Amino acid sequence: MANGGMVMGEERKSRRHFTGGEKVALLRRHLVERVAVSELCDEVGLQPTVFYRWLKEFFENGAAAFDTKGTKRQLGREQERIEALEAKLRRKDEVLSELMEEHIALKKSLGEI
Repeated sequence: MANGGMVMGEERKSRRHFTGGEKVALLRRHLVERVAVSELCDEVGLQPTVFYRWLKEFFENGAAAFDTKGTKRQLGREQERIEALEAKLRRKDEVLSELMEEHIALKKSLGEI
């Protein structure tokens, strides 16, 4: 097995990464168009266990698609927090600038510059 643990004649399968849209399209074909899971998986080279994991995640997170009020509220809170942190950062920069000016003025008055 000098070729990375593969048996002679066995091909290494490359992993395919599906976008969120591709996953939803496959789930839709199964749920709406009633295409069999085995048929879909054979068609795109996917393990059925992966398909069922997508289905589980889809239903677990599906409520988020309808929870726009909570999402907008959360985004509003995050934006407020960002603005508060930016204001705090500006104030810190102003204080540091004032301190540096005073430090330089003090050094000049002591003849160190």
